[in-house]
Amino acid sequence: MFGFSRYNYERFRREMLQNDSDDRWGRAPEPGDEAPDFELRSLSGEFVKLSDFKNSRNVVLTFGSATCPRTAASIGGLRSLAHEFPISEVEFLFIYVREAHPGSQIPAHHSIEDKVRAATLLRHQEEIEFPVLIDELGGTVHRTYGALPNASFIIDKSGRIAYRSYASHGHSLGAALEELLERQKERGVHHAVVHGGQDTISPSLKTFVNAYRAIERGGYDAVVNFRGELGIPGRVVLAGGRMARPMTEHPAITIATAIGVAGAIGLGLWAGYELRKRRFASKPYNAYRKFEKRRTDEDEYTAVGI
Repeated sequence: MFGFSRYNYERFRREMLQNDSDDRWGRAPEPGDEAPDFELRSLSGEFVKLSDFKNSRNVVLTFGSATCPRTAASIGGLRSLAHEFPISEVEFLFIYVREAHPGSQIPAHHSIEDKVRAATLLRHQEEIEFPVLIDELGGTVHRTYGALPNASFIIDKSGRIAYRSYASHGHSLGAALEELLERQKERGVHHAVVHGGQDTISPSLKTFVNAYRAIERGGYDAVVNFRGELGIPGRVVLAGGRMARPMTEHPAITIATAIGVAGAIGLGLWAGYELRKRRFASKPYNAYRKFEKRRTDEDEYTAVGI
């Protein structure tokens, strides 16, 4: 995956998680660098050239694929940001790259047509409204930007990198965009390195929750491959993601179910409490205890009076 000689590999392998992803991040364009230009075709058939946005709009450039758990984890945040920031100021572009976990349903890309089909499925399932661009079969643009599975780059109006995110962390990207727009408005400049220039946050919980649904898109054999390569940790990730899937796909039903369960538990506790209270009230010794308390109160009052 990260750094192997064959870009579109047929099967995920354990050692792909253990090589030079940090080195690739170091070789990716850094804050302040000129963003490498490219021209790619979108799913709508239009050619999009990065330099066309220079001096007019900032660009959020994100890489990912349908079978990438990090993409599944981050895409919701990107959708929210695309609705939050005006298109007149910020353009969101998604570049479709190789499959992180290819399988029988979404295999390794052997043609641009393969890549287009996979990108179309991702756009539909994740409801992506901003342009989805198809990288070349050999990942030319992906490699130029470091070839990480789900990195994002904010390219300002000057055409330079203002900020980069290792795993497309929506919260930090949003904060960086707000700071960038504020500086551009107040200072009248096109370029600014913002929010410390980068974040290396990998949203492990979100990735864990979304791992199963992303890998499953590759096919059952992709799931078996992942489980076999990673052993027990892989089984835990898949099991956790499978359990969390109904929560992510049907949050309203999940919340309603949780409220219903909580209500039933609360009602049961209240009924048990009332039943116990009534039983204790019917015992002879309870009346005696009330009598003893009344005597004690009278004694204390008398003592204070003296």
